[in-house]
Amino acid sequence: MVHLTGSQHSGQAGEPPATGGPSRRLLLRTGLGLTAAGLTIGAATATASAAPASTVAVTGRKIRNLTGPDETGPFGAAWTDLGIPVRCPDGTMLFVCGDTFDGAGVGDGDWRAPVGLRARHPDLDALVIDDSVGGAHAVGLVPEGHENNTTAIPSDVFTVGGTMYMHLMRGVLYRTHHSDFWRSTDNGQTWQYLCQWPGDQYGGQFQQKTYAVADDGYCYVLSTVFNRDVASDLLLHRVRQDRVGDPAAYQPWGYANGAWAWGNYPTTITARRRWGEICFRAMGGRYALTWLNMEPLSMRAQIFALPTSNLFTTPEQTVIVPTTPGHETGNAVASPYGGFIVPGSTFSDFDITVSQWYDARNYRVMQYRINGLAV
Repeated sequence: MVHLTGSQHSGQAGEPPATGGPSRRLLLRTGLGLTAAGLTIGAATATASAAPASTVAVTGRKIRNLTGPDETGPFGAAWTDLGIPVRCPDGTMLFVCGDTFDGAGVGDGDWRAPVGLRARHPDLDALVIDDSVGGAHAVGLVPEGHENNTTAIPSDVFTVGGTMYMHLMRGVLYRTHHSDFWRSTDNGQTWQYLCQWPGDQYGGQFQQKTYAVADDGYCYVLSTVFNRDVASDLLLHRVRQDRVGDPAAYQPWGYANGAWAWGNYPTTITARRRWGEICFRAMGGRYALTWLNMEPLSMRAQIFALPTSNLFTTPEQTVIVPTTPGHETGNAVASPYGGFIVPGSTFSDFDITVSQWYDARNYRVMQYRINGLAV
């Protein structure tokens, strides 16, 4: 859940591990991470520092649990979160998850991050995880020994042609040492390291990245700080799809000398705020951005025509609202986070993976369907 990540990809030089900070396993066991993330109902009443131009409520409902002891316990992943969904080149759907455990509760047993859980025959009306990378025991997708309390949390996974890409944030909780980038050419079974970015690039606002794969040969990349307690800009870059693994190829979008242009120093494209997880996708001839909003607590979506559209004036549509355990109905979720768009979604049936964590046995990924988005 509350993740900031770091070090230890195998065989790469020049990245000393971050040290110090509380034990990730201890935070998970005690639930301290929940409070630290601000995922409390009290957060829902906070006043936003920069109010959106417009907030529109829509309807939604839970479709099913995607993970949990019954659903993914058979793959050694009873307790996991995030579940970033990606369509693989072979037509299966991979859910790339964060901190994962196979013990009696969250924080117990074998700790891995990230892991890949697979739906071999994806159907949004009957979406079932029936396999994992590793078979009967989901394996960590990349080397991460959690030395010095580090972990490796995915912020995005996407496919370009026959190649899949995964972006990870690495370091101690709330202290991103660096983010790194990986490639798979076998449907997510194995991953090869490509590159990394320092955690302090653009004042930390290039830590958490999400990629929209466009039909013009580019990926459009949104980024923020990955710390829900810190206000961050939202930055936009573009990169040719054949150069996504080259940090020098990322071109920022910014405002300078009275005009917006590619190549200017990056400028925030919307109001500065505390961001949780973000997801950016090209779909249905338009672009969709979803995110965990911290003040007030909610999940929101914006739909717009171009990556460079004015998000200051684009309506923010609330898709998930917070509630307390035992009072969940419609699109009200206790301790929600994540909110990644499921491939195959449409704007009329807009499916997202929503994570939940409020105690040692309620830590899961769920499928929610949102209806009534204004396009």
